[in-house]
Amino acid sequence: MVPYAGYGAPSWARVLGRVVLAKDPRPGTRYRKREESVRGWRSFASVPINDVPVIAEIDGVEHVLRPDRGGVIDQVIPVELAPGRHDITLRPQGMETASTATLLIVGPETQFGVVSDIDDTVMVTWLPRPMLAAWNTFVLNEHARVPTPGMAVLYERIRSEHRGAPFVYLSTGPWNVAPTLRRFLTRNLFPSGPLLLTDWGPTHDRFFRSGRVHKEQNLERLASEFPQVKWLLFGDDGQHDEAIYTNFIEQHPGSVAAVAIRQLYATEAMLAGGRSKAEGRAEAGDVPWVYGPDGMSLYRQLRDLGFVGGHHDEGRRV
Repeated sequence: MVPYAGYGAPSWARVLGRVVLAKDPRPGTRYRKREESVRGWRSFASVPINDVPVIAEIDGVEHVLRPDRGGVIDQVIPVELAPGRHDITLRPQGMETASTATLLIVGPETQFGVVSDIDDTVMVTWLPRPMLAAWNTFVLNEHARVPTPGMAVLYERIRSEHRGAPFVYLSTGPWNVAPTLRRFLTRNLFPSGPLLLTDWGPTHDRFFRSGRVHKEQNLERLASEFPQVKWLLFGDDGQHDEAIYTNFIEQHPGSVAAVAIRQLYATEAMLAGGRSKAEGRAEAGDVPWVYGPDGMSLYRQLRDLGFVGGHHDEGRRV
């Protein structure tokens, strides 16, 4: 059972995880947990299990969940939980060994949150777009990934300014690489939060699933689940983030506090096949947009807009 961080409200929780058939780590290896041994290409070589129910237990109450054909658990369960972080245990039925996942419960008083892209927003890939899926699939070690300068510090400052604000990482990467991405975010001191990734494999009408549709659907879901929250949206100008966020603002103008777009360096933009067309972004309403190549440049603009405090010493390197 590979657990993923979930989220919810005091009366419900979205539980996320994946069931795979994998060998136990060999004695003496540095993988201390079974799920940590399922990484990189091994996560795709592992066989997903979809015919074994999963028992989710929280506060002594058990729920029976069913994985989909890719072994992914993504279900909403009823709960009675106070706002904050809680632990939930997940175990395949018939097994004694359980894995622990975190649930972030968002209270009704929470009115601000962050949704962030990963590739080329918080992580510099330096790869052509056609190779990005292969990179996310087969790179074995999160140490090979480079954080975007200053972004972790910017996110931490936002978190400090908005206590209790949820951070959600929305990426087109497959669920298979969730443990690697989680370790990357933890190692580079990004605020913890749920990962919303996509299923791996074909659909009825295409070989690969649409990353754009995945992002659009999850943004719609967040707006529906937390109508009181205004989201600060982070993305980059090398994919479809600007168009996705523009459409989201048009549909849900009251759900967006601001949009921050990380501008790719010239070499990155060339590898990505150029920049997106920024002129098509939403101009209606009061949603501000800021652009910058790194965390410091975005911080200065977000500070001027009041999203982060200005008491920090700008002479220090972000």
